Amino acid sequence: MSTWHDTDRFWHDFHDVMFHRRRWEQAEEEADDILALAGIVTDAALLDMCCGPGRHALAFARRGLTVTGVDRTETYISQAQGRASEAGIEARFVVGDARAYREPERYDAAVCLYTSFGYFEDPEDDLLLLKNVCDSLKPGGVFVIDMNGKEVSARAFKGRAWDDLEDGSRLLEHRTVVPDWEWIENEWVLLKDGEQTTDTFRVRMYSGVELKKVLGQAGFGSVSLHGDWSGTPYDDHARRLIAVARK
Repeated sequence: MSTWHDTDRFWHDFHDVMFHRRRWEQAEEEADDILALAGIVTDAALLDMCCGPGRHALAFARRGLTVTGVDRTETYISQAQGRASEAGIEARFVVGDARAYREPERYDAAVCLYTSFGYFEDPEDDLLLLKNVCDSLKPGGVFVIDMNGKEVSARAFKGRAWDDLEDGSRLLEHRTVVPDWEWIENEWVLLKDGEQTTDTFRVRMYSGVELKKVLGQAGFGSVSLHGDWSGTPYDDHARRLIAVARK
């Protein structure tokens, strides 16, 4: 049976919620911080695993990197290709499943951003994604992964929240913690143009220690954790869980 992340409906219905104008602007701002934090040079070959419609991939390509973006959602890959063509940017975009996609020792760097990790029912599939990234890196290559850490989510948890979006629509978010903090289950209700769209999804939660452990199991050596893109520690002030892992 297909799960939420394996069907196009969720990605289509909530595209504008996840990828509105400000999010694209943030990707441009974050690209420089990511390169600086991980020490990625601008002539590097970079893999953006689970790239979506190419927010960060295109920002990296604008800075001179040789970029490959991979995502399972064909419409997102088509959007990324269209944006690259319109902007005159050279970048490669591929439809692929992160559990199967690997190109041995092709890349100097890789990223997996915006909580694009923790979707799979089986934690072994999470590990497989990380192994594929590690295998795709050259020796000494660097990987940056960004998510909502378990500690950050627990500190700021809200079971219900309303968001007013740029286009005048409203999003109601219901969140439920599955016992032992293995998952957060989410229900999104979008009110737009007099219509209501509802979908549910869940994301496996990782603590800092758990993320370091699974990265080590995937084959990475040194792993440093940070609480934001400026490189602050992953502590009680952290806003995100960001890992920089070297092969």
